[in-house]
Amino acid sequence: MLLLVLALLAVLFPAGDTQDAFPEPISYYVTQSSSFFNSTWAQNQASGWLGDIQIDGWNSDSGTIIFRKTWSKGNFSNDEILEMEELFRLYFLGFVKEVQELVSDFQLEYPFEIQGIAGCELHSGGAIVSFLMGAIEGLHFMSINNYSCLPAPEGGTRAQKFCALILQYKGICDIVENLLTKVCPRYLMSVLEAGKAALQKHVKPEAWLSQGPSPEPGYLQLVCHVSGFYPKPVWVMWMRGEQEQPETQRGDVLPNPDDTWYLRATLDVVAKEATGLSCRVKHSSLGGQDIILYWGNSSIGWIILAVFVSCLIVLLFYVLWFYKHWSYQDIL
Repeated sequence: MLLLVLALLAVLFPAGDTQDAFPEPISYYVTQSSSFFNSTWAQNQASGWLGDIQIDGWNSDSGTIIFRKTWSKGNFSNDEILEMEELFRLYFLGFVKEVQELVSDFQLEYPFEIQGIAGCELHSGGAIVSFLMGAIEGLHFMSINNYSCLPAPEGGTRAQKFCALILQYKGICDIVENLLTKVCPRYLMSVLEAGKAALQKHVKPEAWLSQGPSPEPGYLQLVCHVSGFYPKPVWVMWMRGEQEQPETQRGDVLPNPDDTWYLRATLDVVAKEATGLSCRVKHSSLGGQDIILYWGNSSIGWIILAVFVSCLIVLLFYVLWFYKHWSYQDIL
């Protein structure tokens, strides 16, 4: 059953003593995606996330936990890790069997996918909020809160039937409550302590401008690139003076290989109105000193540089030609 699935997922992450809370809200959560292709073939994927950073994974081929950071283990012993890996292997086998047996009861048709997310969020001051949700085919199905199974309206009668069924299993509900309200917070605080240096780093962004493909004749697409920053929250906007340009289009904040982030913001404008626009970047690493790049100045600068280099090359060729010609006349 889905609730048992999510509960056992959380067993993967016990930890040590709680430390002082981080000043900003941060969450640890486990996600699972299980694809059922037919009555005999299914695939499971699971991963653990600290905020926007994936720190854990599951290798379904070897049946082992993947610790993606040197500090992802928190204060776990090797024996504890081995025990959890064995539990996870058994869990996946049992999960697939349980779901396949309930396919007809819950009117599921192959192929289908079940998703789950469970975790806890630490707020400033030490308050911790736990959460658990399940979905089928990306459609919110149910959630768990304070020993209550809440069927999602979009889950229809299947969600109501599931909640009515699972609430009969008080033992499972007790396990879930314990994992979400006690185990998850302990693990979260342990890994925050182990990864403190990496998590609290601040890396300044680099920014540059370029021109994208023209959206239509007479228009320019201005592109502002911002890369190499950490942490993830960043503010990027095209401006005219102090006036924000609401037509600014922000792309997704994407990860770089070194755990920093990249973002681009574009603005489509009439070509003759591009001069005077600027891209402004705000980030916690900048200490209040925003990065401001001016489109007009940068374009003029490149033009001046190109003209200067061209003139220098022409002058150099002329000097060489004159020198050779003058030397030849001397010989005669």
